[in-house]
Amino acid sequence: MYWFLIPLLLGFALGGASAFTAAYTRRWGEGGGQMVTMILRNILGIPLWITGFVLAWLAPAPLLFTPSAATQMLGWLLIAAGSIPVIWGHLALGRRTHMPSVKDTLVRHGLYAHVRHPIYAGALLIFVALALLRPTSAVVLASVVGFGWAMIQARLEELDLVQRLPAYREYMEQVPRFVPRFGRRQL
Repeated sequence: MYWFLIPLLLGFALGGASAFTAAYTRRWGEGGGQMVTMILRNILGIPLWITGFVLAWLAPAPLLFTPSAATQMLGWLLIAAGSIPVIWGHLALGRRTHMPSVKDTLVRHGLYAHVRHPIYAGALLIFVALALLRPTSAVVLASVVGFGWAMIQARLEELDLVQRLPAYREYMEQVPRFVPRFGRRQL
């Protein structure tokens, strides 16, 4: 029943390993570092963890609770709400999302003026939504692991971004990681 954890955890581990662009670049040059990051994240990591989630969704298991219509509606609203920053964040970053480089520039506009990791913030909402929509032990476990992975991945990327983008340290002090500060001007 828990075979889905193999691709899920492997995908998250490879995704986490993609957060070291600066280190890969020091070892294999700019193009090599960019290629290693892209392969770890886009070719191996993301497809594997998505496969893990699909397998968790399909795993035969009883529901932990019967979702009400309100729970189902909340789940779909969270997917919609989480998808917006995921898509918008990818569009704002462009190529940097898929092929980070030591030559990247810091994005501080749009969603990135309010949170440092809108893509992961959206993913957190989606993980909660999936657990609400299909509350089996497999999906809830996959969602909890995904939630933890997003928190760790964001931190790993920040360690790399501080090395690649000197202005990132100041940006970290000014802009919250996942949840915007309301009632206070950001930058």
